[in-house]
This record gives sequence, structure tokens and C-alpha cells, in this order.
Amino acid sequence: MSTPTTTTAPGSLPDYIASASPNPPSNRAPWYKNTAPTYAGVFLWFAFWNSNAARGLLTGGLMPTLVGIVLAALICHFLFYVVPGLLGLKTGLPLYVVGTSTFGTVGGLLMPGFLMGALQFGWLGVNAFFSSGALSKAFGGDTGLFYTLCVIWTALAAFVGLKGIQYVAKVATYLPLIPFAVLIIALALFAGSASGFKLPVPTPTDTAGALWSILVTVSIVVGFFATAGAAGVDFGTNSRDANDVQMGGYVGIIGAIVLTMGIAAIALAGALASGALQVPASNDAVDTLQVTDALATKLSPSLYKAIMIGLTLASFPGACFSSFIAANSFKTVMPRVNPFISVGIGAIVSMALAITGIAGKLPVVFGIIGASFGPICGAMVADYLLAGNRWSGPRAGFNPAGWIAWALGFFVGVMPNLHKWQEAIPDVPAAPVAAFVVGFVVYYITAKIGMLTPVVPMPNRIDA
Repeated sequence: MSTPTTTTAPGSLPDYIASASPNPPSNRAPWYKNTAPTYAGVFLWFAFWNSNAARGLLTGGLMPTLVGIVLAALICHFLFYVVPGLLGLKTGLPLYVVGTSTFGTVGGLLMPGFLMGALQFGWLGVNAFFSSGALSKAFGGDTGLFYTLCVIWTALAAFVGLKGIQYVAKVATYLPLIPFAVLIIALALFAGSASGFKLPVPTPTDTAGALWSILVTVSIVVGFFATAGAAGVDFGTNSRDANDVQMGGYVGIIGAIVLTMGIAAIALAGALASGALQVPASNDAVDTLQVTDALATKLSPSLYKAIMIGLTLASFPGACFSSFIAANSFKTVMPRVNPFISVGIGAIVSMALAITGIAGKLPVVFGIIGASFGPICGAMVADYLLAGNRWSGPRAGFNPAGWIAWALGFFVGVMPNLHKWQEAIPDVPAAPVAAFVVGFVVYYITAKIGMLTPVVPMPNRIDA
């Protein structure tokens, strides 16, 4: 069956799409002024690199972990980022508009619109958990202090995200220098011992071997990046040309991932080899291995406290930006709801995730995020290619191809989490990547057999 080409009347276009204006070329800038530093700042966040190399390291050793880091960086750039970035470049339109070609003018409000906003509160919970944990460690590690900080941190970030994000943006450019300096210190202290790291036998992880080490590392990194990959549409709207899109990813994604996670893996290997850190006794404790804990064994208490405070301060802009993105998403999909109410409810959820420790279980969190946005990115790539390397335009209502692709991809992506609950469900390796592939293939097939709603004419479109 051929792809349907009829269109609906212009009046059927929702206001949020009809009123969207492309970002003009005069407002765009080189990759080194926007895309690269912003993405690099994401990966310099200490919650990304502090413990996420540990599982790969204790599954297969240092070299397979480093291979997994490089492979994950390439996947993030070429599969999850490039096409969204090019869509943003060519259309000048934000993700919630561009996504309507995949999920429909009505469906796009939910996917990726509402989902992007809702998941930001998950990120806010992760930020609150690790930032509050770092601060409480700096001041003695009291549990009551941790709970109090979770509440204050989340509430303050939500308020600033709603009211004062412009002030945070002015200092956010320089704060990533703090985690970068911490990584360099860790490399200087522990790199010399890294070659002496030997994989413990038996390993504390559920699986063992070089291949599993690569796959688990890929899963963690790609799961962390999945939402930022789809947000490449928004980054692309600030790019001047395709070279800006590519260079922003080469430096801000590939380079930053390899730098931050690579240093963290080497530092953790050196810390374990030197005895600064001990190999955990169980699988559940593997993810508690942290670069900052290794630093605590080498640095003076005052310097360690300063580092933990500095890493926390560097995390605050990210918490505010999560609230800001959530607020904008909810304003779009729920324009009649006061954003203080919607963001307030989301902030309470974030507090609960942080206080209960759920937000600290990063493999689980990244698994859900990767399962959610892996198929979104896969379906968007398929739609882009089917349209002749361009944006097809908004499709009417709910586009079946996009929703079927997402549902099947999400199920595959979340299977590792379900496996922990029910062992009869297979444990899919590198699940976020598998979710991407399923989303791509299913969208391509369903589009080819005609499961697409009609394209709706759009005013002010520049990618015609």
C-alpha cells in the first residue's frame, strides 16, 4: 500500500503548531558557542561519571569498559543525535512541533511533549539525590540532613526554573570547570595504578566477560543520553549549517563522553588496584563505587569538603533547567493549568524519588529513560529518511506508525527492568539501543504499508 498523500484543512492545525515560528538564521551561532559546550556540560555533571563506569569495570575489566565508552559515544552521536539535530537545523522548529510528524498533531502533545516534561522531574529527582548526598557527605553524612537537603534543593530548583532561569544561565557556562578539575585531580592521583587492576574472580556482577562489559557500559551511557538526543532538535535550531550540527556532536557528545567516562573508568580502576576502594561483595553494591569516595582517601578533609560543595554547586543549573523544560512542556500541553501547580506536583514527585533513594538507582533510571526515548529517536530517524532526508510536516491526529513503533520499542527497552521483577522475561543487552532499532524498523514497516495519517499544511514552514 502506498503512503497517503492527502491533507486535511489548514484550520485543523492546533494553535501550538500554527503559531510556531522558525528560529531565523540571524539568531544562530557557531557550534562552539552553543551545541558543544551545552552537551559537554551535561556529561561533566558528576552524577554521570562518578559511578557509572563501575559496573562495566567489574564485569569485564578496564579495556572492555573503555571500548564500551567509545562505542556508546559513537552511538549517541550518529544514531540518537544527528538526525534530530538536522531536523532542528532545517526546520528551525522545537522538538514538540517536529515530533508531530512522527506522532501526530494530537499525539505529539503527549509524545514527545508531555513525556519530555514528565521525565524532567525524574532528572530533577536524580539531581536532588546526588547533590544532596554530596552536600551531606561534605558536612558529616547525616541522614536527616540529606532528607532536608532533598526537599530544599528540589523546591529551590523548581522555583528558579519557573522564575529566574535567565540568572542561572549567566553563570552556568563556568561551573562545569569544577567537575572538569575534579576529574583531572582523580586522573593524577589514580591513573598510575590503573594498569594493575585485575578483574576479581568471581565478579560481584550478575554477568561477566568482555562483551557484557561493553554492552552494559553502552546501555548506561546511551540510556543517560536518550532524552538529550531527542533534544538535539532544539539544539539544531541554533545551528547555522550541517557542519555545526556535526561538529557540535563530535566535540560536545563524542569527545565529552570519552573524556569524562574514560577518566572516571581509569580513576576507579586505579583506586581499586591501589586499595583506595574495595571491590563490593554483591551486585547491588557495585553502583555505589564512586570516584569521589576514592578522592576522600587521598585528599585532606577540607579539600574534599570543598570539592563536594563545588560539584553540588555545578549541579544546580542542571536542576533548574530540568524544571524550566518541564514547565515549558506543561505550558504547551496543558495551557489552562497554572505552571506553579503542574511543576509543584512534579517537584513533590522528584522529592519522593530522591528521599526514597529510587533516583539513585541509575541503571534502573537510565533503563526507563532509554526505553522511553530510544524508540522516539528511532522512529524520528525512520520518518526523516522516508521523507527524503527532510521533515515531512505535522500529521493529523494520532499517527499510528509512530505510536506502534514507540509501544513495541518501549517494551523491548524496558525488558531488563522487568527481568529483575520476573526472570521469565529476557534480559535484553544494550536495551536503549535495541529500543531505538525496534522503533526505527517498526516505523519504517508501518509507514510503508500505509499506516500514516495525512500531512497537515503548515504556515511559515521553511523546510518545504
